[in-house]
Amino acid sequence: MKNILVVICFIAGLQSHAQLSAVRGKTSYNFWLNLPDSSTLNNNPPVLIFLHGKSLSGTDLNRVKKYGVIHEIEKGRKIPAIVIAPQVASGSWNPDKILEVLEYVQKQYKTDTNRVYVCGMSLGGYGTMHFAGKHADKITAAVALCGGGNPKDACNLASIPMWIQHGNRDEAVPVRYSREMVSAIKNCNNGKNLIYTEIAGANHGALERIFRSDEMYDWLFAQVREAAGEVVMVAVPKKTETGDQAKTPEDKTATGAGSH
Repeated sequence: MKNILVVICFIAGLQSHAQLSAVRGKTSYNFWLNLPDSSTLNNNPPVLIFLHGKSLSGTDLNRVKKYGVIHEIEKGRKIPAIVIAPQVASGSWNPDKILEVLEYVQKQYKTDTNRVYVCGMSLGGYGTMHFAGKHADKITAAVALCGGGNPKDACNLASIPMWIQHGNRDEAVPVRYSREMVSAIKNCNNGKNLIYTEIAGANHGALERIFRSDEMYDWLFAQVREAAGEVVMVAVPKKTETGDQAKTPEDKTATGAGSH
């Protein structure tokens, strides 16, 4: 009897913990889906989308585990959200296909549509800006690492909290591409929703470490779309400033923005 109780408790414990599963053939992109613990899942959780870089493209979903949000989940990070990590087979991210994945998940689970977040690195940084730029009405906040974007998307991006980060020693995707987007966004509303962090001495791969810290997740989840549809940026990350002084204090040379 005691052994039976142990087994029952073990199974119950598994059901209350996060669940990572591969979803194939349901949308244009195959994707990883990570569900939070049951208490979070049953209370309209937010959604976090992770877009990988070029080196993780392909048809083997396990490649998406090599770095980023899913990698951190497998190492034990608890994220209080439904996490979606699609995989692009080749080429650039398609914002409409990303939206297709998001809407599929939203139909399967009750989620907080006022708390939808996206982050990405390199090719995924470009994808983040393109997706959030085209579908800003669906997104609450975004973090784009060592990427770039189309200045035509700038005013849509300016309407949501946006944190752009880039290393000034990046040779794969030169920092000028982020600087160009920062300048374009500032031209729309003086960058009132923008944070730009330029990391002194950092190369392309160095920004992977951002996924390992709490700061990015804490900032994203602090942003909430109000009933009127507006998102007012809160919780500015430490060691950064907003607006015209958008640079890290340790980077005295930052002046303003390939694939991993």
